[in-house]
Amino acid sequence: MIKDITIGQYLPGDSVVHRLDPRIKIILSAIYVIDLFLINSFLGYLYVAIFTALVILISKIPFKYIFKSLKPILWILIFTGVLNAFLTPGNVVAKVGPFSVTDKGLYLAAFMVIRIIFLIVGTSVLTLTTSPIALTDGIELLLNPFKKIGVPAHELAMMMTIALRFIPTLIDETDKIIKAQKARGADFESGNIINRAKNLIPILVPLFINSFRRADELALAMEARCYRGGEGRTRMKQFNINKNDYLALTVMLLFVVISILSRR
Repeated sequence: MIKDITIGQYLPGDSVVHRLDPRIKIILSAIYVIDLFLINSFLGYLYVAIFTALVILISKIPFKYIFKSLKPILWILIFTGVLNAFLTPGNVVAKVGPFSVTDKGLYLAAFMVIRIIFLIVGTSVLTLTTSPIALTDGIELLLNPFKKIGVPAHELAMMMTIALRFIPTLIDETDKIIKAQKARGADFESGNIINRAKNLIPILVPLFINSFRRADELALAMEARCYRGGEGRTRMKQFNINKNDYLALTVMLLFVVISILSRR
């Protein structure tokens, strides 16, 4: 389960999606997420499924690698579906003890689960096709206009990217700690919920200690390199928006228009 988490990971490639300007990719991802929350029909999600599948094919990212990121949130999907199915008022379809499953509840449960799946799959394309450095520069360039009102664009971009970059590291650390504890006879799979929660203590304590240690080492390394923020810093690679970026933005806008028409 730990190895199935793909958030924050980057798959190098030379596809059209990989070569897009990071600013455009961030904007496209934001439009994609907003459109997901505006869709109110399953027909709209059918268009989203086709669009997302085409983007994944163009980016040349294996579908297995994309969808295995859904395994860690499986229980969240189940919990969301059950909660909506039982707590939404409507015509009763079935009864489970004192609780009732309604037709509107089943509709809303399927709707919410599909929305979460597309949110995870769609936004994973951004991190899988954009290197952490490019993502940092893209966020900073998009936030630069807000410097006039005191927004620390460079620092915010740096913090967000470091947080993303730490996710794979923490996953590896967690996997190593779990294997080490199992080698010492620890059991994380048996017992009730309370016992399982107690068994997580030998994992969480060293994980937090290692996280603080790595953060301290990173701070020392940045100070040793005389890091003083973004003022006066230059970039080795300059980003330029080209025709492929404008084409991708046009395709996304057409997709949004089609999804809007499907709501009528």
